[in-house]
Amino acid sequence: MDPALSRRSVISGVAAASAQLLFRARLRAAPVFAVADQNPLAAAPGALDLTLTAMTGNTLRIGIAPVTAEAPDSELGIAQDPWPAPLESSGPARAHSLPWGRYRIEVELDPLRIAVLEGDRTRQQISFDPDSTNIHSPVDGPLFGLGEGAHPLDRRETREAAINGQVGPDTRTFGARVQIPWLMSLSGWGVFIGQPLGAFECTQTDFVFRPVEAYSTRNVFLLLGDGPAEVLKEYARLTGFPHMPPRWALGYMQSHRTLASREEVLNVAKTFREKKLPCDAVIYLGTGFCPSGWNTGHGSFTFNQEIFPDPSAMLRALHDLHLRVVLHVVPPGNFHGTIADTGAAAEEPGDAAPYWEKHAALEKMGAKEMGVDGWWPDEGDKLSVAARFDRNRMYFEGSRRTSPDSRPFALHRNGYAGLQRFGWLWSGDTSCTWETLHAQIMVGIGAALSGFTYWGTDIGGFEPTPELTPELYLRWFQWAAFCPLFRGHGRAWHLRLPWGWNTGDAGPKEVEGDWVPAWPPAADLHRPDVEEICRKYLNLRYRLLPYLYSCVAEGHRTGLPLMRALALGWPGDPQAVAADDVYLWGDQFLVAPVYENDATTRRLYLPAGLWHDWWTGDAVQGGRLIERAVDLETMPLYVRAGAIVPMGLTKQYSDEPSSDPVTLRIYTGADGSFAWYDDDGISYRHERGEFFRIACAWDDRARTLTLRPDPAGTMPLPETVRVEIAGAEQVSGQSRLVTLTRKGVTVKF
Repeated sequence: MDPALSRRSVISGVAAASAQLLFRARLRAAPVFAVADQNPLAAAPGALDLTLTAMTGNTLRIGIAPVTAEAPDSELGIAQDPWPAPLESSGPARAHSLPWGRYRIEVELDPLRIAVLEGDRTRQQISFDPDSTNIHSPVDGPLFGLGEGAHPLDRRETREAAINGQVGPDTRTFGARVQIPWLMSLSGWGVFIGQPLGAFECTQTDFVFRPVEAYSTRNVFLLLGDGPAEVLKEYARLTGFPHMPPRWALGYMQSHRTLASREEVLNVAKTFREKKLPCDAVIYLGTGFCPSGWNTGHGSFTFNQEIFPDPSAMLRALHDLHLRVVLHVVPPGNFHGTIADTGAAAEEPGDAAPYWEKHAALEKMGAKEMGVDGWWPDEGDKLSVAARFDRNRMYFEGSRRTSPDSRPFALHRNGYAGLQRFGWLWSGDTSCTWETLHAQIMVGIGAALSGFTYWGTDIGGFEPTPELTPELYLRWFQWAAFCPLFRGHGRAWHLRLPWGWNTGDAGPKEVEGDWVPAWPPAADLHRPDVEEICRKYLNLRYRLLPYLYSCVAEGHRTGLPLMRALALGWPGDPQAVAADDVYLWGDQFLVAPVYENDATTRRLYLPAGLWHDWWTGDAVQGGRLIERAVDLETMPLYVRAGAIVPMGLTKQYSDEPSSDPVTLRIYTGADGSFAWYDDDGISYRHERGEFFRIACAWDDRARTLTLRPDPAGTMPLPETVRVEIAGAEQVSGQSRLVTLTRKGVTVKF
């Protein structure tokens, strides 16, 4: 097997490091305790080794294993980072105490319990059942995590079994499950368990993890921080920071299913450009899930000659329209979970190296400008956890090896902890209903709290029902403009085109059993307003790309997701903590999707502080529930006072050249700051310093904006930037064209 695709591969730039041992002890059923290096005990039935390792100054690894073995020194999903130096231990025979930076660790043996204290306060404790190695921990408030598809948002009073994939009676509402053994609390702790298969039982007072197999070799990671946002950052240090995607992946993507002809493929692409509807990528489903896709069947890498008779010429034509091409793939029949494992099994069919070469041939296509730009790896529900994770990693590392000057894109339906390092996730084959739209908002917030930064849904839902109307499609489209993934996809695919509701024709019946009789009504197929409202939100997404790309760069450095639960910013506000239908978009916007049919108002919670209505500019005081009037084209958006929002002009694709300056729009009423970031949007030159990052600070009392470039960035600065005051003051012409310099500049209003 190609070592470049092994589990310890460094293609991704993650270097492995040796563990720093804090503490090791050997335990027996009759409680005897000793530091192994000082007084090693003879191996005996039931004896365990306990290893405590400082992963960082805020993350503790607890390893337990029989004395005849050792707890794993690596763990699926965990990034290998350097660890800090160990600290000395001391204590009595039956209990042990040792310092750990700002904390103190207490170990008790009967039963085995590890507690971490800060001063006199117990930050958290982990205990183990001696007969089953079930893991327990007390609960001190709302719990979040457990991956994608888990519900409700607060995990207390739930039982979550080892569920993966599109299974269960609620799949069409909540989407696919991607279980992660991760829970976090608003009080500043999180627990990641190095055993992907098991069940969590959460009550108001504690949680217990029951592994599928009651074996004793286990790693448990306890993460601490000053609040939930700090814990999420620590989780990123442990499982890996989100990768920096290509800018085009943040644009709109149009998925195609049953394809009629070569002409249809090209005409759809041309129509986006002719209608001035921004779009960055076209995605083609494979034959197998639809009658006529891009390839010849499941697992095939051969183009369907009826639709793509001249693949190189068609790819060139699409690229000439500045559209990226993404292809749908499913794992081969012999893909059995050995993508990156070592040992004899790694030589069997299904390995990463030979399988990846089938992808690489299409990425190359004889010339860089003719190749495939990204992948949509579907299916994989039945793969082992390790195989799913390695599949995620293969698409990232394989693409980076094949196309070293271009950042990869892969949209997965399956994964594990650490997926954020490698790719994107979408919620699977949901149903086209209002209930599903409502549920998916919560699912997206919860997925972000589990580390899945790049996430999204099928606009309108996947499986048609009579509820798939122009209104449902538009409400979903508006919300998707404020999700990381902005993609139209689903059965009845012509109705997923922004102009699809005004052609008089619903398109092909892809799967007869899914088609709803007498649907859609003829009147719904003559709606020119749908295209105009889609254009409004497409244009807004593209105007906000400078802001969005800056937020992506922040997440790449800090681990903070794009979709942020209000609980991250206001953990002491019960109404903010309970909110599962509104969220922050980056740190500046509050998004309130409309998810009720025929809605004329949207009731939402605004956290404490002053907020500005994006559409009207009106200032609104938060800390309360409000009613916002809505019409069909309006989804409530609010911007916090003190926000500094970099904006561009409308583009037809994300990297369309423009000589117009970026606008920094300031929302007054509070001090604020923002890091405006940019790079070339496609390569890895940013890793060598080719970027700019400008620290923007607004002093509300002095009415001054200070701009300070980061000296570490070597990319040329924009020559000018426009600065404007938002809201009612904006109409008075308070805007300035400012010349940027490396020394910085201050603008006073």
